[in-house]
Amino acid sequence: MSRLLQTSFLPSTTSLHPRTGASSVPGFRVNKPRIVHVRAKIREIFMPALSSTMTEGKIVSWVRSEGDKLSKGESVVVVESDKADMDVETFYDGYLAAIMVEEGGVAPVGSAIALLAETEEEIADAKAKASGGGSSGGNSQSPPPVSSTTAEAPVAVEKKVSVSVPSPIASAVHPASEGGKRIVASPYAKKLAKELNVELAGLVGSGPMGRILAKDVEAAVAGGGAAVKTEVATVAPAVAAAGGGVELGSVVPFTTMQGAVSRNMVESLVVPTFRVGYTINTDALDALYKKIKSKGVTMTALLAKATALALAKHPVVNSSCRDGNSFVYNKSINIAVAVAIDGGLITPVLQNADKVDIYSLSRKWKELVDKARAKQLQPQEYNTGTFTLSNLGMFGVDRFDAILPPGTGAIMAVGASQPTVVATKDGRMGMKSQMQVNVTADHRVIYGADLAQFLQTLASIIEDPKDLTF
Repeated sequence: MSRLLQTSFLPSTTSLHPRTGASSVPGFRVNKPRIVHVRAKIREIFMPALSSTMTEGKIVSWVRSEGDKLSKGESVVVVESDKADMDVETFYDGYLAAIMVEEGGVAPVGSAIALLAETEEEIADAKAKASGGGSSGGNSQSPPPVSSTTAEAPVAVEKKVSVSVPSPIASAVHPASEGGKRIVASPYAKKLAKELNVELAGLVGSGPMGRILAKDVEAAVAGGGAAVKTEVATVAPAVAAAGGGVELGSVVPFTTMQGAVSRNMVESLVVPTFRVGYTINTDALDALYKKIKSKGVTMTALLAKATALALAKHPVVNSSCRDGNSFVYNKSINIAVAVAIDGGLITPVLQNADKVDIYSLSRKWKELVDKARAKQLQPQEYNTGTFTLSNLGMFGVDRFDAILPPGTGAIMAVGASQPTVVATKDGRMGMKSQMQVNVTADHRVIYGADLAQFLQTLASIIEDPKDLTF
């Protein structure tokens, strides 16, 4: 669901003076008509807060242009928050009179990014207001320095293809796109490309850091999408070969998401934490996974479900302390799972994981991952976690520690399940699959005994996982 733009009035007043005068008829008195004030409605469109941690937003693309007529609920701009790209809608009918923060510009939450006029006649007044105080709307980010080799490639594309590229600030390959394997485009551009049957892989983006915008799709259609695809294919490999997608020695500013991650990590340093590790046998869990994998069940969902069931028995581990003076026993058990995406990290949330069956939980997880990678998660899908899982086991990592996200009580780092030689109950040597989990917790609320008991419960659930499929 798209977010709605916040607006406020910038009233302008004019006075209408009707003709007045004394009556020519003796004995009759004509009352002087009152002055009528007409208030023209010019509204400021503010940078909305798309998440609880968002302090500023970047304009990815303007869906509409200055002078366009807008209807209530219509998408106007795509904003990159600290977590996702979101189409933002307007609350009111009117005209997009003046854009105060251009594409690629950054504005603090609550600052004006555009003006909305109620009538066409007020557009000129709005433009005058914008030119008089537009500097408060936000600062346009300076493009990062690029080498002459990187900068020349888009210029060559511009000469060969009739696609408008305002300024060659980056190579055709987006630095966060893994050497061009993934397509970086605004949500509206993807939607438009699907409607117009345009292949995004063949376009050069004119947005920040090479992001494909809606106007790039429209330009490709106007100039011939096939030609664009052919010409770009001859240039992109050269750019990738020149530097492998990364220019060594270059200084790259944080993306909005990376900036948010940085702030959260620094904020977490003020919380007194401690860590407890535990080794869990996974033979039974592995066997269950093999049995139900064909039904769409994921290992992530199994781990989230097991964790949620254990948290239900140890609510203090699911609690959180925000003010340093009290803590909250959270009503719901919402498992946030860390996912690496292009240019950052995000934690999609499996809500009420203790109450949802494993099959529905797996389907929901796949949906969340797809939305996360497309930067289409809604705030409630990534900022409502009460306990976090971070799993590096798929990379062969056997153990690691995780940093506690601000506002939560604990995070669990999950390592790989590996065959291990162990002593059996009868004193013989045997082979078992084991994984190491390490929990980082807020020591103001959660104590060592709390974590020890929670991990014992978690181990018993994983080692006898019959309850996971109920």
